[in-house]
Amino acid sequence: MDALALTFSSGWASGINAYLVVLVLGIADRVGSFTDVPDVLGRWDVLAVAGFLYAMEFIADKIPYIDSTWDAISTAVRPTAGAVIGVLLAGDADSLDQAVLGVVGGGTALLSHLAKAGGRLAINSSPEPVTNVVASLSEDVAVLGVVWFSLQHPEAAAAIAGVLLLAGLVMLLVLGRLVRRGWRRWKNRDPVRQVV
Repeated sequence: MDALALTFSSGWASGINAYLVVLVLGIADRVGSFTDVPDVLGRWDVLAVAGFLYAMEFIADKIPYIDSTWDAISTAVRPTAGAVIGVLLAGDADSLDQAVLGVVGGGTALLSHLAKAGGRLAINSSPEPVTNVVASLSEDVAVLGVVWFSLQHPEAAAAIAGVLLLAGLVMLLVLGRLVRRGWRRWKNRDPVRQVV
């Protein structure tokens, strides 16, 4: 049960920032006695690559439109990372357990990635960059908090990740409806008559 809860939490977090998840889990493996974290995540080469990619994402995520481009590229990376982490967390379990945890990690990462990317597209409609910075920092803090908390209390962290995932998907649905309504209004508007 702990592996499933940890996989769900890390899957949600991977959909927001996969590199930070790998970094947090890897550091936890290095400095703590967390037996649930696979040793491969604590290798120095894995930590170095995750740290470098996290630094790139940390910067790119705060620049309007660059963040959406980064999100588009990450559509393949984040769910894959969530699935791989899920399989690694399954450890020496039989192939069915590995498949289930892989699907849970990847599926959760995909859903949270879609919520993040959709929210960022909406934020980019704002002309100022402050909202991007605030959203990015909030996401990083949430990912760090949920993943670190999941190492100590996996079930509680999974519940928090579930609430955050549901809130993100509801926000995406509401934003989608607003965009469709605005598009219909714009499409059905009367042409402006020009005075000659």
